[in-house]
Amino acid sequence: MSDTVADRFLGGRLVLRQPVHGYRAGADALLLAAAVEAAPRLMEAGCGAGAALLAAALRCPEAQLVGVEREAAMAVLARENVVANGFADRVTIAEGDALANGPTFDGVFCNPPYAETGEGSAPHGARVHAHVTEATLDRWIAALSNRLSGAGALTLIHRAERLDRILAALDGRLGDVTVLPVRPRADAPAHRVLVRARKGSRAPMKILRGLDLHDDSDAKFTSEAEAIFRGEEAIAW
Repeated sequence: MSDTVADRFLGGRLVLRQPVHGYRAGADALLLAAAVEAAPRLMEAGCGAGAALLAAALRCPEAQLVGVEREAAMAVLARENVVANGFADRVTIAEGDALANGPTFDGVFCNPPYAETGEGSAPHGARVHAHVTEATLDRWIAALSNRLSGAGALTLIHRAERLDRILAALDGRLGDVTVLPVRPRADAPAHRVLVRARKGSRAPMKILRGLDLHDDSDAKFTSEAEAIFRGEEAIAW
């Protein structure tokens, strides 16, 4: 794909070509990948250029992974990133609707678009599908819950203000719901939540202490966040 730039992640171990003018993955993708539970077969719904997918592949060396992406140009770019990073034997990109019926997996993860159609001011051009979805959160969670096998886990990252809708969508579908708030600083409200829920479980919900990304000055990452973004530590569920 033309008009791309190479971004380095995880201390340089992952090199990802992303659109110059479209959506470019960053911290949310790395947090999501760090939260994924290792399992034999994993799927990312809406993988974009492959940031979270390939970061999860690095973390889970025994896993086979499938990234589903509906935008043809992004699917092509994701395939190129898979090959360039040496994962062609374990990572597959499928072009299509991640919310359609399909095979089941031992774990599913996603970073759904943060706005639904008609909410706020939509971004332009290539960024729109990464930020805005026609499907509700309930539909995302219902569809992806059906893609889980056994005691598989659904893991997602979203805006903290949407936690009530996430929990409502999980109710009656998945159990053992665990919420990890993500704060810019220790004295700031959470702006993201990582949520993990398990098929076939009735374990009660847990809300964890959470993760602070920056120290008091905002000048640098906390040691915990730095270790996650360098790929040295996973999210401690």
